[in-house]
Amino acid sequence: MAPMAIDPVIVDVVQPKKDTLNLPVESRKRLEKAGIDLSNGYPYRPAKPLYLQDVQKIRDTYREHIDPGARADRSKNALFSAAEKVIDLTAHIGTEIVGLQLKDLTDEQKDELGLLIAERSVVFFRDQNISPQQQKSLGEWYGEIEVHPQVPQVPGVSGVTVIWPDLQATENKANFRNPGGASRWHTDLVHERQPAGVTHLHNDTVPTIGGDTLWASGYSAYEKLSPDFRKIIDGKKAVYRSAHPYLDRENPTAGAKYLERIHPLVRVHPATGWKALWVNRAMTVKIVGLDKAESDLILGYLYDVFEKNIDIQLRFRWTPRTSALWDNRITIHNASWDYEGTQPRHGTRVTALAEVPFFTQDAPTRRQALGLANDE
Repeated sequence: MAPMAIDPVIVDVVQPKKDTLNLPVESRKRLEKAGIDLSNGYPYRPAKPLYLQDVQKIRDTYREHIDPGARADRSKNALFSAAEKVIDLTAHIGTEIVGLQLKDLTDEQKDELGLLIAERSVVFFRDQNISPQQQKSLGEWYGEIEVHPQVPQVPGVSGVTVIWPDLQATENKANFRNPGGASRWHTDLVHERQPAGVTHLHNDTVPTIGGDTLWASGYSAYEKLSPDFRKIIDGKKAVYRSAHPYLDRENPTAGAKYLERIHPLVRVHPATGWKALWVNRAMTVKIVGLDKAESDLILGYLYDVFEKNIDIQLRFRWTPRTSALWDNRITIHNASWDYEGTQPRHGTRVTALAEVPFFTQDAPTRRQALGLANDE
């Protein structure tokens, strides 16, 4: 049977190519242990939408979202007391938890993990024994699982996408000057009506050298701005676009177009109540209400604040079977391709969609809330 579109609103499709790339050994073992059927090839690719008008209809209705972190015990005692160690990796972003298996967390611990991710932006768990099915089940705790209309998926487990740079390289050739994978600062799924909240990436195979991932804090990027500059961008909205282009059904010869949405430039996290800068160089198009030259100037500066302040960033060294859970509402991230495809890297990713982005003028910054902003 030919692959189908992910949603019946998609009318016109392009059938995907058949992949023949050999799976890394440890990745295959994990998938076979989980009972994933690999007999029809790997990964599964849904039929790709051809027209922008169809893609616009996907998930284009309001869905209530209640953030689990908002109902968690602020002390996070159930989570922390069960762990062997809780290690903050930098002052502003990133925590590693040692001695817990994600698949075994209680509901109370899942809520507290949601709050920890909201506070620390990204949380890591090494040596995880977790199947794609269990990864999806955990993701469902944090929101509706995003099923992408065209990216590769684990066969039979809708919503678990495959992150495999070698596979990407079969479509978009990469080299040292033009790196492959996700080697650019970005935030996932900003074009959605209700964009991404928590993403869980589990890497079962990683290079022995290189392949690190970097994250930068939206809380801290906003706090780097002067109080007067914050007033300029508070309440402003921007245009955000999809990563993938489509054709316009009404004018198919006009070339590729991206799905665009308008969201706040500064948003507030529902679990912490803190303000965060929410822009990324790859997919923020322009600030609404400004001329292009004005918008480009301000956005260029905001990108630089994120990307050039190393004290608000984290660079994480992967080991096999490590899971990272981060919050797309308060971070940008960038995957280093310094290993240049010389060794395999393979993982599975689940993303939970969150609330409609919102801004509240009187919301505090992280440093204000924690009593750290007395000298600013």
